Amino acid sequence: MTAATTDSLLDYDDVIASYDPVLGMEVHVELGTTTKMFCGCPTTFGAEPNTQVCPVCIGLPGSLPVVNAKAIESAIRIGLALNCSIRPSSLFARKNYFYPDQPKNYQISQYDDPIAYDGYLDVVLPDGTPWRVEIERAHMEEDTGKSLHIGGTGRIHGASHSLLDYNRAGVPLVEIVTRPIEGTGERAPEVARAYVTALRDLLKALDVSDVRMDQGSLRCDANVSLMPKGATEFGTRTETKNVNSLKSVEVAVRYEMRRQAVVLRDGGEVIQETRHFAEADGTTSAGRRKETAEDYRYFPEPDLPPVQPDSAWVDELSKTLPELPWVRRARIQADWGVSDEVMRDLVNVGAIDLIIETTEAGAPAEAARSWWVSFLAQQANTRETELADLPITPAQVAKVIELVADGKLTNKLAQQVVVGVLDGEGEPEQVVAERGLEVVRDDSALQKAVDEALAANPDIADKIRSGKVAAAGKIVGDVMKATRGQADPARVKELVLASVGS
Repeated sequence: MTAATTDSLLDYDDVIASYDPVLGMEVHVELGTTTKMFCGCPTTFGAEPNTQVCPVCIGLPGSLPVVNAKAIESAIRIGLALNCSIRPSSLFARKNYFYPDQPKNYQISQYDDPIAYDGYLDVVLPDGTPWRVEIERAHMEEDTGKSLHIGGTGRIHGASHSLLDYNRAGVPLVEIVTRPIEGTGERAPEVARAYVTALRDLLKALDVSDVRMDQGSLRCDANVSLMPKGATEFGTRTETKNVNSLKSVEVAVRYEMRRQAVVLRDGGEVIQETRHFAEADGTTSAGRRKETAEDYRYFPEPDLPPVQPDSAWVDELSKTLPELPWVRRARIQADWGVSDEVMRDLVNVGAIDLIIETTEAGAPAEAARSWWVSFLAQQANTRETELADLPITPAQVAKVIELVADGKLTNKLAQQVVVGVLDGEGEPEQVVAERGLEVVRDDSALQKAVDEALAANPDIADKIRSGKVAAAGKIVGDVMKATRGQADPARVKELVLASVGS
């Protein structure tokens, strides 16, 4: 089944006029443990296919799972940070289904006894509006393997064949499930994005995952349904799977609202199904009919005992929680002395942590803010990626700022250096050397360029001599062009005025 075209969607304002959206967010976070959930295999991302497997994670007969204690600790800390209650005794269960990337034909997960439940996360929308999202549960499970469909569009339909990589099978996961999010109205897409953004920030602060959406260590499933205005029962929901960027979360929710509205307006029924999100055009397409819990035939995992964390240990873990991101931002805002509006802008472009890390690498806060929210934000937009996903580190940005402060680069030259780093040409100093970008300090070379520019513009020289100092800008510009922008403009101006005066 193909995705609906944008032309066939209902106008968003018309959707809001006729329907109330209801959201449900399911976020899977891969924990940053050294080994898998139930075996000792490593979890290194990007390893050669099927090199990080063993009898346990590929489900060979007679192999027995053993729980990863660090994963339990991380799950408890996540639950505590989400204001959840921690269950004194929780069970693992077998979730039975067949799929090629699940070698055991069942997934070890948690069903009716999740380790954390009944919590909430307070988020802030771009304009500063607060919104509380209630958390139903956070439960532990193992990840599946990965299917690679060769040929066609990369989906199983139309592929010539499929390859299976089981390196990811068994990687520890925590799935965080919200309660239905109601009352969002036209702001539903914003709320969805703000929630995933806040959750990602929290998980990063907890240091339980690298939360790389582009690598699948944070994956969002967005459930969307529509209720006709005045209705009291939820509509049929769809679940858009594995949305892998913050922007895409917002786009996917908006698209599903508009698509479902057309179906309902025309007298059709929304099918409860999974949907695939296409990054290229922001559309969703049908996946499979969505199973119910009964279809999975859950039953207690017979090879694992209950997880029964000692209450004293849970209390100790609660003391390890870091300063929450929003509390930290309030403190930083006071330190930086910026307005609420400026701070919201910094948060909305995802620049706060990048700026902080840049200052920690030695850069002044004002310079760090300027680089991340101006030139680097433009680069992120041009390259169609999130600011945090640009291939440049805060330490590298700090080095560029240092080179400018030391007079080795002008701001324009520095921008070329940053582009070089983004294009994979190496560290800032390497880019400077390879591209020959360092500021020209040789006064004799600069004087020669100044003399040539003055000789070519005698009228400008006369204006300067008559006291019109601003006219020197033309000569400075010519010298900068002649030196490919590598001259220090202030020094060039000094030489121009000195030359005319002599």
